[in-house]
Amino acid sequence: MTSTSSLEGGFTDAPVEAAQSFRKIMNVMARPGIIEELCVAVPPAPLSTAAGSLLLTLCDAQTPIYLAGKFDNAAIKQWITFHCNSPFSDAENSMFALGAWEDLQPLHDFPIGTPEYPDRSATLIVEMENLVSSGAELSGPGIKDTHQLSLPDVTAFQKNAMLFPLGLDFYFTSGEKIAALPRTTKVTSNWEKV
Repeated sequence: MTSTSSLEGGFTDAPVEAAQSFRKIMNVMARPGIIEELCVAVPPAPLSTAAGSLLLTLCDAQTPIYLAGKFDNAAIKQWITFHCNSPFSDAENSMFALGAWEDLQPLHDFPIGTPEYPDRSATLIVEMENLVSSGAELSGPGIKDTHQLSLPDVTAFQKNAMLFPLGLDFYFTSGEKIAALPRTTKVTSNWEKV
């Protein structure tokens, strides 16, 4: 990666692209389990197009970000610094965290909000190998009947939902795909329904 690469790959028409991205990002959070395509950014590898687009849309100088595993590298940090101006933090002080599922463990390291301010919790962006509409069954607000989504660990999301109104919110990204799981969603594995 050259030193000028951090200057590339952002929004080319920021007002329009940010608005379009924001709409898709809010749609997947409001309708857990649906998958949208989010592909306006071209971030450095291994950051996915969807995760890069999400960061450009939601993060700014007031948004501490924690990078985990292979995403904690100089190229990605330079790109985020140039395009978002977000500070980097440890897990305990992050508003957003990005990494593969195994690198974001343990989840209890991230802020879950307080009874007075439940919104002061972290949002985790989980980079996945694949993101498909099958696997765990989702129900709750924003879901008419049920949806299915390939989740990395059903038990962790069940425990997170039990913390409501506290807890973490999640985005899942893979290539150009994005989905979300707010703390209000009930998660059931297929074997639990038998």
